[in-house]
Amino acid sequence: MNQLKRLAGIIWLLLGPLAIYYLVKTAASEIAKKPVMDTKIQWGVFVVIFIPIAIGMVIFGWYALKGEYDHLPERSDELID
Repeated sequence: MNQLKRLAGIIWLLLGPLAIYYLVKTAASEIAKKPVMDTKIQWGVFVVIFIPIAIGMVIFGWYALKGEYDHLPERSDELID
């Protein structure tokens, strides 16, 4: 199971920058098609909101790859200690 978590970490690490690339590429092409202020604002908001989410995906993947999620507490009282 730990190997699966680390493999998922690699996937998250790659997925974050890839998602940002396609989002910015799509935003640029949509703004080029219809360069009005509404379109620029809409895609600007999409990009600004999604970039921190993608960075979080990369951080999550890095921790999974390092093995930080290999041992997770099984009971809720272990979280308190």
